[in-house]
Parts: sequence; C-alpha cells; structure tokens
Amino acid sequence: MTQDTAFMSLLQSLFSLLAKYRTLFSQGRLFHRLTALVLAELFSFGRHTLTQNLLALGLVQDDWSAWYRLFSRRRFDPLKAATITLHEILQHVPPDQPLVLAVDPVWVPRHSHKMPGTSWMKAPYTAPFQPGLQRGQRFLGLYWLVPLEDGCSRAIPLIWWPAFPQNARPSPYPPCKSWEAAIESLRWIRQKLDEAGRYEQEILVIADGEMDKAEFWRNLPERTTALVGTARNRVLYELPPREKQGRGRPRKYGASAPKPHEVLLRKKGWLRFRMRIRGKMRTLKCRVEGPFLRSRVPGQPMFLLVVKGRAIKQGKRTHRRRPTFLLVPAKQQDGKWVLPFPLKELLLWAWQRWEVEVAHREMKSGLGLGEKQCWSAEGAVVSVQWSAWLYGVLVLAAYRVWGVCGGPKRVERWWRGSWRWSLGTMWRTYRMELWGREEFRALWVGTRADWGKKEVVVAGMWNAVLGSARI
Repeated sequence: MTQDTAFMSLLQSLFSLLAKYRTLFSQGRLFHRLTALVLAELFSFGRHTLTQNLLALGLVQDDWSAWYRLFSRRRFDPLKAATITLHEILQHVPPDQPLVLAVDPVWVPRHSHKMPGTSWMKAPYTAPFQPGLQRGQRFLGLYWLVPLEDGCSRAIPLIWWPAFPQNARPSPYPPCKSWEAAIESLRWIRQKLDEAGRYEQEILVIADGEMDKAEFWRNLPERTTALVGTARNRVLYELPPREKQGRGRPRKYGASAPKPHEVLLRKKGWLRFRMRIRGKMRTLKCRVEGPFLRSRVPGQPMFLLVVKGRAIKQGKRTHRRRPTFLLVPAKQQDGKWVLPFPLKELLLWAWQRWEVEVAHREMKSGLGLGEKQCWSAEGAVVSVQWSAWLYGVLVLAAYRVWGVCGGPKRVERWWRGSWRWSLGTMWRTYRMELWGREEFRALWVGTRADWGKKEVVVAGMWNAVLGSARI
C-alpha cells in the first residue's frame, strides 16, 4: 500500500490502474469496451462467458461482433498489457531488492477436439489408480509474488505464455516445452528490467519440480536465481578435483553424492528455524548440503536444501507433511561457494509458491478462466490470457488499497472476520462500491410492504433499466 492509495477506495484504485492501459488502443471506444468488460466480469454471477458478460451490460439487442473482435483480431495485446503491469509492479519493488517471481505450467480444460493448441492431458479429477484423459491447452504462468506481510504473499499473474506440446492442434503459436516457455518469459522480464534501468536488480524465481530440467538450468538469464524443487532420487555429484589427474581432459564431475532422500537419515547438522508463515509461527528443520553438480549441468554448482516433514494435527488425526527437496545455484564469494540469498529468506519464499496454486483455483472457479466461447486461432489463446490479466489487475488494485492481509472490516456478530481478504471479499467490495454510485441508484429499489403496489415497483425498476441502457 502506497501513500497515494492509503485513502483511496477499491473502485478508485481499479479505475486509476485501468487508465494506464489506455495506450494499448489507438481508439477510445476500444478502451471503453475493455473497461466495460472488466465491470461485466464483476456482475457475471454464473458462467463468465463473453455472452453472459454482454448480458450483464444490458446489450441484449446490440451487435456483439465488435466485442468478439477484441480477442479474434488481437485488439487486446497480452504482451503489451503485461509490460504495463510490470511497470506498475516495479513501483512496489525497490531496485536494491530482488524481484521475486514464480513460474508454473497450467492446463486449461477444453472440450473441442479441433480448437487450436489443444491436446490430450491427464484428467485432473479422476482417481490416481485409474487416471483418465481430457482435452486442454497448456500455458506457462508467470507470477509476481508481492512482498511478504505477516509471512504471507499474493501471486499476481503477469502473463500466461502459450506452451503447446508438439502433438497439439496447429495454432499461430509455435509448440514448445514448459521449460522453454519459462526461459522465454524470464528473458523477457530481464530485458524489461534492463530497459527500465534496473541492470543490477536480481530476479529470484520459484518453481516446482517440473522445471528441474538440465536445459532450464543451462539457459537461465543473467542475474537470475532459480529455487526449484527436485526429485527425492536426483543424481548429484561432488565437485571435481582441482588438480588434473592422469591423461585426458579434466573431469567434469566428482564422486557420486548422496541422493536427497538419503540425507534425511542423518541425525546431526539440522538447522531449526522459527518463522512466521501465513500468520502462524512455524518451526522448520532444514539442512544445506553441497555444493553439488547436477547431471548434465557440470558448469553450475548447486546447493541442496532439505526440509524435513513435520507432524500436523487435525482433530484426533495426525499426519506428517512430506519432506521438501530444493536446488538453488551457488555463487562464489571470497573464493568460497555460498548461498545466493540468506537461507531463511529462501525458505520463506519457497513456502509462498502455493500462492500460485491458489491463484489457479480462483481464476478457474471464480473468474471462469477458459469459459469464453472464442474459437478462432487467436481468440482461443487471447481470451485465456485476458482472464489471467483481468485477475492480476483486480488483485493488484486491491493490494494497493488493502495490502496483503488487510481488507474491509466485517461487522457480523457471528464471525470475527478473516486475517486475510479473499477473492470473494474483493468481488463483494467492488460490487458494493459500484452499487453505491449514482449511475446504479436508479436500479436500487427496496421491497415494499404493500404487495398490492408491487406491480408499480417492478414497472419503475424496468423504466430505470431502460433509461440506463439508453444512456
């Protein structure tokens, strides 16, 4: 929260943020359509299709083709919109602090077998012992993790990069793997930071085990550090000896190092950290091993972070959280290999990767990501990127007003309120502020006690609707 937005309402913060995107369009009417669709998403209580959004705007008898052309003709450019979002984000990140990002591949379910970019994927809602198949599109989500507040963060999407497999239906976007899309998005971020004059600013990117590929490690941009989950049986090696032994070329790898799950058997050397995570004090037991060399990445020493699982009590039952294994590149300082960031800071940010999964759930279930009926080659992709951009704008506007753990005060006697605002709270506040504006007051008519005059009330409401539509 900045000083300028300390006394700003949520709706004012949203409109001031949307005004930054006026430069995306050469015509003012295109920007007005974008603003209207943003408000329509707030008032679509069912499915978030483009048709339902237009019905929420009251455009029943109008021509809808111009609204569909926002996506089919690429009138809305997601990459340019992400550039503006990045410049707005940099206002909250000092140049001497690392820009913390997260990358994660995500599947968007689709039902069409002919839609560009779709392919078969593992069905997410089938039993693990009998998995099924489902059509979908694969994207690579690039997120900004906002600065920590009370041990909690938020994931704000910057852009969703198309990452269609080789066997996907042909589309204007070339097929690529998830790690290739991640590298491309990180290079784009690095270029934008250099253009903004932030040459020395470090990037810390958090990723799960799907990014633990040798090609990903070898192609990381400069001044970029990755904290990536790894497999419990990952093959690691010691650093090779400095002195050349025997004939031939120098050795790339040293002796075999213990596998990550074998480190759990060691009883000594564990570090205990007492940290505040998501509003609660938690104790983590961790140890740092290495530096090691990963197979097929001989030129980059890495440290292995092992976090022990802990017991969690839920009522009368107790289950144990699985251990976590992380790889982070080492940097050389005074002739020694050291961690690129303090260990406690790395553990805090590694815990925040779950915010990306929370954002996926909110976008799919609450915002209806992937529900828009845009079937063209461009619209099938841009409509998904639009929903991700819209979610980022709404959350960024709320973050500027409330921070991470703030939010409106609740007055219910039966509930004290949550320590962190949710997406439902954000939407409810947007709607309350919109209904309080003069343009909506003509539609706000209370129920009369006299049922005999109810027909007059309904007729008055209908006249207000017609009058607002003419305006």
